[in-house]
Amino acid sequence: MGLIGGMARTAVVAGTATAVSNRVSRRQAGRWAAQEQPQQQQQQYAPEPQYAAPPPPPPDTGVDVEKLQQLGQLRDSGVLTEAEFQAQKARILGP
Repeated sequence: MGLIGGMARTAVVAGTATAVSNRVSRRQAGRWAAQEQPQQQQQQYAPEPQYAAPPPPPPDTGVDVEKLQQLGQLRDSGVLTEAEFQAQKARILGP
């Protein structure tokens, strides 16, 4: 093989290596773009943050206090026993 044959062979090898390298680079770039695209879409279309609902207002305890005072008066006057008072108090205050 002469000088021209060696140069031609080198050119073919170099051209093939370049073509393969370019194809691999394009394929990797395509994969990376595909991986980044869903992440960008998720960031772009991220749902609005959900906030916790405000706590419910406290129950109106004015009525409970009045009922408990009435029960205390009934217990103090002897109309209710201590056990009856405790049972009614538990019913008013709930679990």
